[in-house]
Amino acid sequence: MDRDIQKGLILGVERIAAWSDLLDEINVFPVADGDTGRNLITSLVPLRHPDKDRQNTIRRLLFSARGNSGNIAARFLSGLLTADSVDILPQAARLGRDRAWKAISDPVPGTMLNVFDALVEIIQQYHFKDPNQDISNVINHLEKAVRSTPDLLPRLRDAGVVDSGALGMFIFLEGFLKSLADKADQFQPVTSIFKGLLQVSPSFREHREEGYCIDFVVRSDEKFSEEIRRFSQYGNEVVAIPHQDILKVHLHTGDRDETKKGIESFCDVVQWADDDLGKQISRFRKSNTHRCIHIMTDAAGSITREDSREFGITLLNSYITAGDRCLPETHFPPDELYKAMREGLKVSTSQASVFERHQHYQSVLNQHDRILYLCVGSVFTGNYNVAMEWKKINDPDDRLAVIDTTAASGRLGTIVMAVERYSSRTDDPDSVIEFAKTAIDQCEEYVFLDRLQYLAAGGRLSRSSAFFGDLLHMKPVISPMAEGAKKVGVVRNQIDQIQFALDRLKESFAGDSSILIMLQYSDNRSWVSDTVMKEIERHYPLADIILQPLSLTSGVHMGPGTWSMAFMPDL
Repeated sequence: MDRDIQKGLILGVERIAAWSDLLDEINVFPVADGDTGRNLITSLVPLRHPDKDRQNTIRRLLFSARGNSGNIAARFLSGLLTADSVDILPQAARLGRDRAWKAISDPVPGTMLNVFDALVEIIQQYHFKDPNQDISNVINHLEKAVRSTPDLLPRLRDAGVVDSGALGMFIFLEGFLKSLADKADQFQPVTSIFKGLLQVSPSFREHREEGYCIDFVVRSDEKFSEEIRRFSQYGNEVVAIPHQDILKVHLHTGDRDETKKGIESFCDVVQWADDDLGKQISRFRKSNTHRCIHIMTDAAGSITREDSREFGITLLNSYITAGDRCLPETHFPPDELYKAMREGLKVSTSQASVFERHQHYQSVLNQHDRILYLCVGSVFTGNYNVAMEWKKINDPDDRLAVIDTTAASGRLGTIVMAVERYSSRTDDPDSVIEFAKTAIDQCEEYVFLDRLQYLAAGGRLSRSSAFFGDLLHMKPVISPMAEGAKKVGVVRNQIDQIQFALDRLKESFAGDSSILIMLQYSDNRSWVSDTVMKEIERHYPLADIILQPLSLTSGVHMGPGTWSMAFMPDL
């Protein structure tokens, strides 16, 4: 693949990552379930590491694809990926457009399909001899296609927004095309381009309350025409994509279990994923939190995507790679990750690119008046320095406050939750910033590891130390501090871990104290909730205890069986 095209594809995906929250917020078609941003980023992330064999990349895209938007986009990209150079982009775009339309059982205008049509219509007029002007004309044409979507779909018109899938592909293609023109630092804010079309009307209502959004892959040596016909009997919104010996299918159904049983009766199902539409619609209705200052933080703190939606927090992801699968950390299924680690599969973490981080900063600055970025400790990542360097050039009005929390995992998560709660009680953004500084000083965390081997695998401990530690059944206790993760104790079993935690609480608090405690689990939720949490509740009945999954960045470095306790006074 041409290196310029490959770079453009990567920038397109990273642009979607930065605007995915907005895409979720305006996702009302075909169902107001608020997942277009999630679906597009999880579907297209294989483009960040394309395979030399493009057919393998297409296959990975299909296995990753989620939802209507993700599957249709993946099918379009199967055509675009045939472009070996800029010269044949028009043919590749046409192939992708045709494949996308054919993949849908009942295609309708007013979606990303219109963006693909617009791309094919305009791109064939240019040969990119003057890349700057030609690409500017193409982007302007795509913008008009997105802007027209409410005129084509009554549902969008009622909601007062453009189609989220169409907007997502505009954002992707704008990044892709501007990269080809070497103008990847010159983007007009999405909020300016589509001003007035990016907020769902308060009067809009989603009446559908139940059902499931299902994605599955089947394998067959036969032609798939008969199977595709039969799938329509089990649901609607069907997208079917054949590739070599597999068929990727997306559909909506009212009965998940019966649908799965029926499909398995005539197909070899090799992958299955589903979402409860009722729960997603309910979350979508609640995702209208507004504060005097918008909070942004790193997903390395134990804040979940559900928390971010409920409290209106922006999360900046790192990436988790397990084998040949790579996903933003808040999108990687924890049970799959810990299972892979226990089976010895190579697992690692990596930072988002500087470009992607810059796009996130620009995105929040375009959407909010004031922002507080509670950044993971600078000793753990370079995020603080990257943000401060960007701020010098791009934030002349000092609207983005960046604080190095010196924290990670549960300590960072507890600080963020405390700040969010305080921000809900005030209209003074400066007081929120000052409260955050106090919370940082007051918060402690203790992480209880089950085994040392994962710290050794990440280079944070010598392998010989890990071997002898595990052999002697030594379980270290560490605490994330400004200077890094510090070993603060060693215990021999889970009973000793709980006693260590209680001793640390006793050093600072009486039994009748009001405390904010965050307990985090890896693959041991039942034990943490049924044993650890109940024991702490017995000693501290007035404590406000939050049970959270350990951030997967921390989970990769600390391993299965890890749990953690972060705490601070309930200020």
